[in-house]
Amino acid sequence: MNREDFPILNQGLIYLDNSATTLKPKCVVDKMVDYYTNYTSNIHRGDYSNAIKTNQAYDQVRDIVKDFINAKDSSEIVYTTGATESLNMIALSFFKQNLNKDDEVLITKSEHASNVLPWLVLEKEKQIKVDYIPLNDEYELTVENVLKKITPKTKVISIAHISNVIGDIRDIESIGKICKEKNIYFVVDAAQSVSHIPIDVEKANVSFLAFSAHKMLGPTGVGILYGKKELLEKMEPLKYGGGMNQNFESTGDYDLKAAPIKLEAGTPPIAEVIGLGEAIKYIQSIGVEKIHQHEYELKKYLVNELEKIPNIVLYNKNSKSGIVTFNLKGIFSQDTSIYLNHYNIAIRAGNHCAKILKDDLNIKNTCRISIYLYNTKEEMDRVIEVLKQSKDIFKVVI
Repeated sequence: MNREDFPILNQGLIYLDNSATTLKPKCVVDKMVDYYTNYTSNIHRGDYSNAIKTNQAYDQVRDIVKDFINAKDSSEIVYTTGATESLNMIALSFFKQNLNKDDEVLITKSEHASNVLPWLVLEKEKQIKVDYIPLNDEYELTVENVLKKITPKTKVISIAHISNVIGDIRDIESIGKICKEKNIYFVVDAAQSVSHIPIDVEKANVSFLAFSAHKMLGPTGVGILYGKKELLEKMEPLKYGGGMNQNFESTGDYDLKAAPIKLEAGTPPIAEVIGLGEAIKYIQSIGVEKIHQHEYELKKYLVNELEKIPNIVLYNKNSKSGIVTFNLKGIFSQDTSIYLNHYNIAIRAGNHCAKILKDDLNIKNTCRISIYLYNTKEEMDRVIEVLKQSKDIFKVVI
């Protein structure tokens, strides 16, 4: 699908590491180059023609993001460096001031490090309690297990919409409804989902949402923090500097601008924000539902064929995303990745920044194939063919 828009694929590469980062269509690259080549300026600082053009290109992306996730207002969209910064801001700029000793935050053991470590920091600094919602026998999160784990002390539920190893799609609308009924803050890590399945932050009653541009056909170094307007107004900035203040005096007095601007100190990644807007428009031109259907059909086909290979262990054959997690029996995951690279097949091997999932999975490292819109059935056939020959893996690796 749309492979002609990705020149890197002309190299014969089979790229299956889309959960780590996606490839970039030519239109996104061209949009950023246009800014650098034809109208470079800073934002909200100049009164000349190029500065005005930059302001318009930059500011309109808030509206594009707002519509993409169905936020109420563009003022609920904060530009960040990525999902990691967004999740850190949520924990350290909001909840550090709004949680108390023994308040409970519920996460899962399949969360990415960015949705674990900030909460562990608060556990040490604020004596909150971080607890884990149990996963089912297929390592997936169910609504039933969420309900069972909630206590009167539960103040926050913070989960990925799609987990990055198992690839299970969480029912955030049902969980959001529970959070609303029980007056619990609901934080969603959408890094793996926002360009794969539809997200409606209003319908799901999301308090805060985080995602990165580079996992959705956009550039690195930019991401989004969505927060309900009344919550962003209470959030303390992580950074202070130009652009986010109304005034400051030698007396020590200062005033900050309203959210989201008060949370965006300094010169932002301007070209990257513009590139993010173009990436969202590109995704919308295809349709998120169509993308998901395409990658899920390829995933089902791949899993069905891999199950026929005796020395392959599959960990998530029934999850509904485009992620396939596996190992070759008795083979270290990085060796499998090096073997596949010999055939120009790019996958991810390791713990995938989900280091405590080993408690449930009983293994530290796995191989991950993650499928996206430009992957094809022919590529799946090539992966299957190469893995069938894996008895010769050490002739290649060594």
